[in-house]
Amino acid sequence: MNYNNILFINYGGIGDEILFLPTITSVKKTYPKAKITLALEARSKSIKDLSPLIDDIICVDIKAKGILKYINILKFILKTTTKKYDCVISSGKSPFVAIILFLTGIKERIGYNSKTDFLLTKKVKLNENQYAGKMYHDLVKPIVNTEYENPTIEIPQNISLQDIPEDEFIAIHPGVSKMSISKNILKCPKLPFWEGLIKGLLNKNKKIVLLGTKDDKDLIEEILKNNDINQNPNFINYYNKTKNIMEMAYIMKHAQYVICVDSAPLHVAVCTKSNIFAIFGPTNETKLTPDDSNINIIKNNIDCRPCLWHKRKTNCETSKCLNIDYNMILDKIN
Repeated sequence: MNYNNILFINYGGIGDEILFLPTITSVKKTYPKAKITLALEARSKSIKDLSPLIDDIICVDIKAKGILKYINILKFILKTTTKKYDCVISSGKSPFVAIILFLTGIKERIGYNSKTDFLLTKKVKLNENQYAGKMYHDLVKPIVNTEYENPTIEIPQNISLQDIPEDEFIAIHPGVSKMSISKNILKCPKLPFWEGLIKGLLNKNKKIVLLGTKDDKDLIEEILKNNDINQNPNFINYYNKTKNIMEMAYIMKHAQYVICVDSAPLHVAVCTKSNIFAIFGPTNETKLTPDDSNINIIKNNIDCRPCLWHKRKTNCETSKCLNIDYNMILDKIN
């Protein structure tokens, strides 16, 4: 069967959308003339800037409170009926997903198995015990003839950024989204870790580019209070200076190493095939990073981790998994 107008649905943060890119890529390779539309949350709409394969996006406020959430879903369903999609592919394991797909009236409906999967035309077994990119890619196995490939992005050659060193430097992105913090989903070591790490790298005469957005304001302001850091000529404060996610990707691609936590910048760094030190606390690194030699996992090997999301939805009271020794990174950088 040939598809000309395909709707993808994937709700989550920008990291989730990056992990979803291989799914879109495989479909586009198999059906190169197909128009691709991606339905997502408004907070993740910048994914369109990272991939030329996405022709259109539909923003859906799936996190709205109370009845407004269902009004938004109804509006979305009504919108899909006017677009003449011939196939819809949706992530999400809730039985509600298949019901929504059925109500769109789209002829070909693909999703994960659930109690309502009889409403789908093609159902896929959900395997969460693997890299999330591969988990999403399982959705399109029934309709594509290409193998899974890790997410990639095309970085324009004409990007020009001031103050970024031309020789070797290390890019550090220490933060996570405020939404995660507000939900008590803590994935970032505290200030002493970052101070010790940055000072240790500066003592090794390494050039440091500190990245971050407004979400990281509180932590970065504390880092910048340290005069041993902010007055060092090898330290470059690039907080809130990147205009978009593509500029951050450009910096990561040209860095000798990228140091970050489990957050959207990690998935960007995977796309740029950077040498990564990925810091993990309560989340599962095997589900969130591909098995690549260029990725060094930094973690506190205690028995109770990882615990999010299969054991708990928020951090425990102690978050001992985030008591990580920054020397684990320093010892690996000459």
